[in-house]
Amino acid sequence: MARKPTSEYLKQYKQKLEFSKRWRKNDGYDATWKRLTDLYKGRHYEHYSDEDRLLINIVFSTINVIAPSIAINYPKIVVNAVKPENAPNAIIAEAVVNYWWRHRDIRTEFRRAVKDFIMYGHGWIKVGYRFVEEEMIGEDGDVSDPIEGGESTTNSVILEDSPFAERVSPMDVFVDADATSMSDMRWIAQRIRRPLADVKSDKRYNKTAREAVSVMAVSRYSDDPSRRKVNDKNAGYAEIWEYYDIANKTMCVFAEDGEQFLVKPMKMPYSFGHPFVMLRDYDVPDTFYPIGELEAIEPLQKELNETRTQMMNHRKRFARKYLYKESAFDQLGRTALESEEDNVMVPVITDEPLPNVMMALPATITPPEFYNQSNMIISDIDRISGVSEFMRGASTEIRRTATESSLLQDAANARTADKLATVEQSVAQVARRLVALTQQFMTGEQVARITAKNGEQVWITYDREYLEGDFDFEVEAGSTQPQNESFRRQMALQMVDAMAPFASLGVIDMRKLAAHVLQ
Repeated sequence: MARKPTSEYLKQYKQKLEFSKRWRKNDGYDATWKRLTDLYKGRHYEHYSDEDRLLINIVFSTINVIAPSIAINYPKIVVNAVKPENAPNAIIAEAVVNYWWRHRDIRTEFRRAVKDFIMYGHGWIKVGYRFVEEEMIGEDGDVSDPIEGGESTTNSVILEDSPFAERVSPMDVFVDADATSMSDMRWIAQRIRRPLADVKSDKRYNKTAREAVSVMAVSRYSDDPSRRKVNDKNAGYAEIWEYYDIANKTMCVFAEDGEQFLVKPMKMPYSFGHPFVMLRDYDVPDTFYPIGELEAIEPLQKELNETRTQMMNHRKRFARKYLYKESAFDQLGRTALESEEDNVMVPVITDEPLPNVMMALPATITPPEFYNQSNMIISDIDRISGVSEFMRGASTEIRRTATESSLLQDAANARTADKLATVEQSVAQVARRLVALTQQFMTGEQVARITAKNGEQVWITYDREYLEGDFDFEVEAGSTQPQNESFRRQMALQMVDAMAPFASLGVIDMRKLAAHVLQ
């Protein structure tokens, strides 16, 4: 059977992308994600109004209570060897991957993905390998400028040789329109917006194809963002697609408007397949995209804004007014009557009884239940999101014992524990890919800093052979959560109390126990 021409593959890939775009648009995913972003930013009203309106951004509060509770600290990644002969390598792999998480600042990118995961229901992390080499001219191996009379040589200097992990916007990742989960999707693609000049100078791309790439967008802050054509032919941005064909285990790169591949279909470069890790929040049966926290509380947020706006407008309309007989007061009397000063004498120029001269106009009083609506709505939001008053940092008027507070806190953490498990599983997947990339692409030797048991900083030198083997990755439970120092101290005291009977029997060495507790 004859192979299809590359142009036919390109046509098929673009058609699949169009199906995916149409699916996201028709099912309202793109519009929903944009609306949820506006909710978080405090843009809750779609149209401008001259009337006063209040905005109580509970959405912002909810997101920024959940996110730090599950992903604020560096994870403690544990690596275990599958085969006993790889046990020493597992120790090195564990030290190295934890060092990368700090030194490469992967935590920052991961926390950005976690915020996407809570807001939209899913987040994306892309893992890859970056190798940057630069040629420098020097004298006989010296990278400095050549000295007069000396012989200059060209040296290659490796600037970067390491794996990376970065957050990818959910708006820029497209998947198979018929997929219901990560396990049954047949392809995945990432949209990348690059300056046109960079695309045309990138030697990794086919020369003919990159020269044909044109501007697809200009800066939103340019004089006329609607213009596609600009004076400088290299100004503006091109849209590049990285397309991973999971079914055929190939990947390619092409431009949105290109008629040729920038990188022709080639074997998937990574041993584990495509480089994307997806964080999923609340799964919906037979649906690829999960839902997040904001989608469920969005109607309540709008109702809260409307209720508080009504309360504000009612307070503005409430003003005490009086009916009076005009002939009973002269100008001096009316001025005194309208005065805001205390203890002012108001002269009355009539013999009629005072109750017939002036009376208060009855005011319509709103029922007290009206003012309880906002508390009821906030309670509904807390019930749906699982965020309690304890998590928000509020203190109740009811005094509780430490045991009662602990039980309430455990109940409040039940929903958080589910998200925490997802975060820890995703961290383990990213760590597995980082090590696999290093096993595949690393060149030469590198150095990593680790912390020994006694707290000392130790530097180890390793190469690709030190990381060879098959490993299991997991994250120590709760290591990404905020550290509660009071709880740690209490646990240390309880440990000492529990070990006291064994110490009296001579089973426990109290000096070593004290050193362990203090550490």
